[in-house]
Amino acid sequence: MSLDLPRQIVNQAIQGEAFMQGNLTAPFLRIGFDLPEWLGGGSVRIFEGFELGRVGLLLGLSCLFLAFVVINGLFKYWINVSKGVLGERMLRRMRFDLFAMVLRFTPDALRNVKSSETATIIKDEVEPIGGFIGDAFITPIFLGMQATTALFFIMVQNIWLGLMALAVIAVQFTIIPRLRRELLRLGKQRQLASRQFAGRIAEVLDGVEVVHVHNAADWEKAEIGHRLYKLFDIRLRIYNRKFIVKFINNFLAQLTPFFFYAIGGYFALRGTLNIGQLVAVINAYRELPPPLKELIDWDQQRLDVQVKYDQVTQHFAEERLAPLAAAREAAEDKDRPLTGPLVGDDIRVSDSHGGMILEGASFSIDLPARVAVISNGGAAASTLARIVARRQQGFGGQVRIGDRDLMRLPASVVGRRIAYAGIDPILFPGSIRDNLIYGLRSKPLGRTEEDQREAERRIREALRTGNPIENIADQWIDYERVGARDEQDLDRILVDLLNRIGMSEEIYLFGLAARIDPDRYPALAERLVEARQRLHETFQSNDMADLVEPFDAERYNDQATIAENLLFGVPVAEEFMGRNLAQNTQFRSAIDRAKLTDDLVRMGLQIAETMTEIFEGLPPGHSLFEQFSFIGADELTDFQVILRRHAKENGDLRREDRIRLLSLPLAYIEARHRLALLDDELKSRLVEARRIVRATLDKTGTAGVEFYDPDRICAAAPLRDNLLFGRVSYRVANARARVAEAMAAVIHDLGLLEDVKRLGLDHQVGTAGRLLSARERASVNLVRCLVKKPDFLVIDGALAPFDEARSQQMTELLLELFRQQSLFMVLPNDRQAGPFDVQMRFRDGQIITDKAAKPASQANRPDTQAARPIAGEVA
Repeated sequence: MSLDLPRQIVNQAIQGEAFMQGNLTAPFLRIGFDLPEWLGGGSVRIFEGFELGRVGLLLGLSCLFLAFVVINGLFKYWINVSKGVLGERMLRRMRFDLFAMVLRFTPDALRNVKSSETATIIKDEVEPIGGFIGDAFITPIFLGMQATTALFFIMVQNIWLGLMALAVIAVQFTIIPRLRRELLRLGKQRQLASRQFAGRIAEVLDGVEVVHVHNAADWEKAEIGHRLYKLFDIRLRIYNRKFIVKFINNFLAQLTPFFFYAIGGYFALRGTLNIGQLVAVINAYRELPPPLKELIDWDQQRLDVQVKYDQVTQHFAEERLAPLAAAREAAEDKDRPLTGPLVGDDIRVSDSHGGMILEGASFSIDLPARVAVISNGGAAASTLARIVARRQQGFGGQVRIGDRDLMRLPASVVGRRIAYAGIDPILFPGSIRDNLIYGLRSKPLGRTEEDQREAERRIREALRTGNPIENIADQWIDYERVGARDEQDLDRILVDLLNRIGMSEEIYLFGLAARIDPDRYPALAERLVEARQRLHETFQSNDMADLVEPFDAERYNDQATIAENLLFGVPVAEEFMGRNLAQNTQFRSAIDRAKLTDDLVRMGLQIAETMTEIFEGLPPGHSLFEQFSFIGADELTDFQVILRRHAKENGDLRREDRIRLLSLPLAYIEARHRLALLDDELKSRLVEARRIVRATLDKTGTAGVEFYDPDRICAAAPLRDNLLFGRVSYRVANARARVAEAMAAVIHDLGLLEDVKRLGLDHQVGTAGRLLSARERASVNLVRCLVKKPDFLVIDGALAPFDEARSQQMTELLLELFRQQSLFMVLPNDRQAGPFDVQMRFRDGQIITDKAAKPASQANRPDTQAARPIAGEVA
């Protein structure tokens, strides 16, 4: 109907065919149809319409055309939104399915698969696949019907013009797809090269320390440059092929209008085609190329997505995945404790070169037992430990616990009952607490309140996309398993375990460096002010008052920076931190009112002159750069340029130069840097300006700084600073150590030690635990295994970061904790193997088992279910 309207507007309204018989009016919106002769002929009128004059008919038909444009636009809007939602839902389903497959990767597959490539596939490479899902069926139907309608309409107007358009379309659909075949091959190359490029960058980042140690940065740059060149070359060939195809396609698309104008115009001159029909044909053809082009693009996209999908399925091949049979058996298994005989029968394991690590090895041990696996310097002990922990599946033979095949146990049972601590602990970004309780988050045990409508929408979408319906905000922590009543009791158990494992001092220091949340730790927050007062009383009574200069609103603090003295608080917004403070307009307006800006800029000039003289000729990384932390080695040249410009322009400074210079004295500490830039008069003016700065920030309602108050805590400051409420003196030797001792004594006397350690559990471990030392990572990993109270703990190199004495102490601790459970521990030698119930050695691929005689008191050990919990022992 919309395609026919231009013909009606031209012929009936403009040329007046509707008024040719002397009629002053013509019908508008008459609805009816003519019956065929075999039904008796005649007409059926549903609606007689309106009688309109020539101008009225023109406006009526034009408005009807506009209405059809709106209706067709609404159709397209609804279709595009619907297919977009469909694509997003299917993309969500696909990504979740792929992630679920990642969790099914066997340990052998995980060693051969690069995590960065897998993440790139799930995040980026399936994006076009998900986007295409919505277009997969809707687009060819929608665009095909659009093109068919336009072509049919052209044929109705003139059969020859329609056949010409059909011929050009046939040529387009024959030539263009063939020309685009090469694009598919190049696209596949580009995708593989991009994936390898991302994987190589991840490898370099993981081993960047080795790059620096061996001075291989230039080689790595060259290698990455070569990969980028290959990507550039592939993309260049894609562009050449892509745009030559586009040129041919556009030429063919414009060839049809040429025929319409030439041949259609000839027909119009001959009188076999009226002008209205020609306009309608040309207008209809305008609707033909876009859907045809999009159909050709759709076919190209379909083939491209097929290539991507094939590559994704190759990466997640079935042989890399653990079978789902164990998951199906989970419901049938009653999650019984892992007790009874542990039997290994004819175990065979070979290395990558075909050599046998274990060959026909067998053993039998009654669980629970404490087993020492004594290494002979080879891989046999670690391999057996990984097999028993279900961390290795590529072996021959069978391992059973009681009547159950270890390899067929459901993953949920293995994760609940077996713990494995290897030589390379894996920690996730988050707090120490998050990592310690990771094994207690198996399933939600309670629901949290959430908006009913939002919950229904979330669950509905989850069911549509095959995602979990559980809410991440639900109660996931299994307090009962560890023997805790609530979060506070759980923290106490975690701290006790860390104390026993040897991390008492570290967790205490983490707590001192942590910021306290009064809502989460109300008891500690209430007593901090009391502890602060007790600490200052201790300083006064023990002649230690000179160790700390307390914060005083009426005095300048020589141990603090000028910025700290002006703000008299802790910045909480980015614009008030570090160098950003000098650029902050509110802060600068306050010091302008205090008439301090010029003095501070002059001080900045003096600091810049002094630092450039001191640092001239020094290599980056020299200790002086750390001592005088005003200017970094990379900024030295910039400030030299500012000084030369200042001298050249007779003391005038640009605005940006003044801001750069203003940032220098804000980091100045008189007692530390000792450049004699502060006198008593300037200190008094800085204290006076402190009030102006606070009044300015209060007036503007800026919450960028939390100000110091002697009668309450500062949540933005670390716990250590809240206790001191001042700064340790730089002038007194060994001041920090003496202050730390006094602080520890006050914390202990007031009974706040465990609260401080609880706060230390909030310490962030960083990516892969890089903010912790190797010993700290190993300790956290070991405690994480102990917290979930496994029936079977496998230790395979987890104590390697510790010295022999500390390793011996931790071994004795583990033997004590696992009196009622099973401990399977790989030892480098037999010096620590004496207290174990069973000693396993290796000879020529065979296992030799020596069982120690059990004391009468341990002859009949109780079942694991009745065993005293680890948390109870710690308590």
